[in-house]
Amino acid sequence: MESVNELGDYLRARRAAVVPADVGLPDDGSRRVPGLRRDEVALLAGMSTDYYIRLEQGRERRPSEQVLRAIAGALRLNDAATTHLFRLGLSVFETAAATTSVAPELLRLMDSMREVPAFVVGAAQDVLAANAMARELYAGFARYDNLLRMIFLDPFAREFYADWDRAARIAVGNLRASSSRFPRDERIERVVGELSVHSPAFTGLWAHYEVCPRTHEDKHFRHPRVGEIRLHFEALAVTSAPGQHLSVYSAEPGSTSADALILLGRLPEQEAVLTDQDTPEEGEPRS
Repeated sequence: MESVNELGDYLRARRAAVVPADVGLPDDGSRRVPGLRRDEVALLAGMSTDYYIRLEQGRERRPSEQVLRAIAGALRLNDAATTHLFRLGLSVFETAAATTSVAPELLRLMDSMREVPAFVVGAAQDVLAANAMARELYAGFARYDNLLRMIFLDPFAREFYADWDRAARIAVGNLRASSSRFPRDERIERVVGELSVHSPAFTGLWAHYEVCPRTHEDKHFRHPRVGEIRLHFEALAVTSAPGQHLSVYSAEPGSTSADALILLGRLPEQEAVLTDQDTPEEGEPRS
């Protein structure tokens, strides 16, 4: 997953993503590359074109904080993307390893959330634990194990996510953010490797190099049993376990989605009743 010149890879990807008009530059349609040219980034950042080229090509390995901040401004990087640029340029990365074991106290807290879906994910977006509501929400997937694998490799995802393209883009940006914090995490590397081999869609999005941690968003699902459901998502960082987040969904009170959540919570009871009805009394012949 790692590149010999990851800083250069990142700068090229972010340069290609900037629309010239957004930074006040003309576009006469004669551009041979998408986004900005190297000399334009250098101009916007207030540095020589030669220096920027050397930086992007990996021939300059010691940029200052001032240089990196100027480039971040030229490329219109948000806070997360700027942080990643500084990590690459200054070679400063997370020292703690991502953890995969979920503390018993967190499990109890998650299980106590009986009216909303809640689950714990790790740095590689593995589902480390989930309450009953979360398992019901994602019951249509063949495996409820890794959110990236589910989105890109399970055909059900195209039915489940009302806007699959948006869900895929956000998921990849979130994984990029995790890989920024934990650049040598073996599990993240395995997930990226598997998806790169089996999903061209993932490979294309990964190449865009968008670093965007997912902290909250509104999501629109099509559940096979409760129908359309719109939920608000919050990811709460578990400070005692690096890389872990407690993900919680909620619905607008009084909305049809709130009603759908109630139905979702009743599904296990309904299934239990059906199972009891199908089980013959002692002594009765089985069909």
